[in-house]
Amino acid sequence: MSNNDPAVTFNRFVAVTLLAWMTMVGFDLLLHGGLLAPFYVADDPFLLPPAEAFRLIPLGYASFLLLAILLVGLMKRLDIRTAKRAAVFGGSIGGLIWGSWVLGLASITTARYGLLAGWFLGQTVEMSLAGAVAGTAFARKRLRGVVLLVFVLVVACFAFTVVLQSAGLAPVEHLNANS
Repeated sequence: MSNNDPAVTFNRFVAVTLLAWMTMVGFDLLLHGGLLAPFYVADDPFLLPPAEAFRLIPLGYASFLLLAILLVGLMKRLDIRTAKRAAVFGGSIGGLIWGSWVLGLASITTARYGLLAGWFLGQTVEMSLAGAVAGTAFARKRLRGVVLLVFVLVVACFAFTVVLQSAGLAPVEHLNANS
């Protein structure tokens, strides 16, 4: 670490982790609400009914928080402080984690290979984006610009998801109390 690099205090670690996590949550909305949405509206015994899956979204986002803690913790230990190195590192970690996960699922479930491939590719990109944000945040003394970047990214992912759904390019699942 050079003298110009900000110290990684506990508070900074928490802030960087939250920024990485929010990046993951934002992209995840686009991934599952837009790009992979057709897989979730098809009748599939592997998947929960839409209303129940929707109710359990916080568990999925909690799992991303654990991944963000792992990613940022490893980056801190390895002193990865640039967006490019961090994106490659995040993508590598993501590819290994999600690759392992989808191979395991393919070996014991009825999950469709298209869905598993989408999870692998999408979640790997998600970890890469989180890494890039964390690397950028570690490199800067002030986080204001990174916070703005993450905000814009999350809003853009939300807006693109709405556009995909509004244009009929991604199906919209209507949840009702009886589902």
